[in-house]
Amino acid sequence: MELLRWTARIAGLIGIVLSIGACLSRLSGRYQLGSYQVLTVLQAGTTVMVLGCLLYLAFIAERRTS
Repeated sequence: MELLRWTARIAGLIGIVLSIGACLSRLSGRYQLGSYQVLTVLQAGTTVMVLGCLLYLAFIAERRTS
């Protein structure tokens, strides 16, 4: 149970960092972040945040049944 909660939190934090990094890069006028396009990094950040939300939802569902 705790592993599920911490995995959700870490995934959410990674997603937030990726999304903020992509937004700041785009606001500074850059279209590339390393060898990736900024939009690709933003989509990856959004995907990881959604994964974190789903993991946290699974944690909540498991907690209520036990």
